[in-house]
Amino acid sequence: MRDVLSLPFNSEEMIVVASDNSGAIGEKEQDAVQVPYETVSYYSFRVAVMECLSAGAQPFAAALQNFCGNDAWDQLIRGIKKGADELGLKELQITGSTESNFNLLQSAIGLSVLGKRQGALPAETLIYTDDTRIAVIGSPLVGQELIEREAEAAPLELFKIINSIKDTETLPVGSKGILNELNGMFSNREFEVKDLESEVDLEKSAGPSTCFIAVFFEDKLEEIRKLAGSYFHILKRKA
Repeated sequence: MRDVLSLPFNSEEMIVVASDNSGAIGEKEQDAVQVPYETVSYYSFRVAVMECLSAGAQPFAAALQNFCGNDAWDQLIRGIKKGADELGLKELQITGSTESNFNLLQSAIGLSVLGKRQGALPAETLIYTDDTRIAVIGSPLVGQELIEREAEAAPLELFKIINSIKDTETLPVGSKGILNELNGMFSNREFEVKDLESEVDLEKSAGPSTCFIAVFFEDKLEEIRKLAGSYFHILKRKA
């Protein structure tokens, strides 16, 4: 269900590791998408930190692997700090390394976020019932489309708030799309596109987790709808 690694830390806590990478996005001439390096690291951090928070962990460190060159380092760090500030992660420690022996023709970074959680991750997936409600918060966006429609991406602060609601499960959506992520969440139900009514494309890449899935019961519907505002997209099961 979750794209994280979970390791015992002590008798009560686990270390959760979540990662993301980015290639051909940045400031080099041959990059497919031209954006500042601060934007590159911000969105890569966004993916990893959302995965970490979704798994119930409190992020405490980030590790950056930089293949963009020495000159990109400060911008990349600023992007990570920007994301951390949006989440109130004032104590987040940042480390990393730069490939400085050789110059790549395109930009590339890798980023991992480490967090601590109480107890092990649940082994079981969710059970789908008639009372289960599913929403997508944000829109699936990738590449240049994200630059042009950035306002449709779910804010990190909103993810943090909804993720903290009791009896609500969240899951960031990545490059394989909403439907793929959704079908990893339930042990007793798989969906096809034809099974659901949706305002968003269920099979499209969501790039750097520009949207996320929220699963909850009917009594939380209006609260989450109000919090999410225009980012809220309910998934209705067709009769």
